[in-house]
Amino acid sequence: MSDQTETEKPKKKGGFMKMALVALVLLGVGGGGTYAAFASGLIGGHEEKEDPAPKLILKGEEDPYAPPAKEGGKEGGTPVVYGEGGSKYRTAYFNFTEDFTSNLSDGSSLIQVSLAASTQRDGRVLMWLAEHETAIRSRILVEIANTSEADVTSPGGKERLQKRLTAGVNAVLKEQEGFGGVDNVFFRSFIVQ
Repeated sequence: MSDQTETEKPKKKGGFMKMALVALVLLGVGGGGTYAAFASGLIGGHEEKEDPAPKLILKGEEDPYAPPAKEGGKEGGTPVVYGEGGSKYRTAYFNFTEDFTSNLSDGSSLIQVSLAASTQRDGRVLMWLAEHETAIRSRILVEIANTSEADVTSPGGKERLQKRLTAGVNAVLKEQEGFGGVDNVFFRSFIVQ
């Protein structure tokens, strides 16, 4: 009989190597998972992502998205001097290129208005107004056509129309760009016949 008993089995060579390999794989998977968690922001430096929406512009602050000055405009001339009162934000205006002419909802009168929109946000809103002017014009004409003569002849009715026009313009901008930004729509001229 041999010195080896039946209960004793020969030790397998390479058991240490298998355990070392498994440990190495687990370390790699754990390290990769940790890297992914850091890269996705789940752990570690929670940097706030910048809000892509147009920013409010303080009076006197430079607008990084300001449209280029027209020839003979403010550029190179006297800078704007803002008063101390009122809003702390500057207001920029967009004048629609053409008048709006429509029948009123009661069908007996015609209205022609010239409009401008205002924003206190950066120049992207002005760019979007110009870019989507056709869609905005269509929405404005729908809002005007849904207005009665009684509404356009009363101050309260005109104010309600202004609010509806502002909401309509912002709805188009939100649909097209994801953000409105128009604070108000103003009547530059207003004729009812």
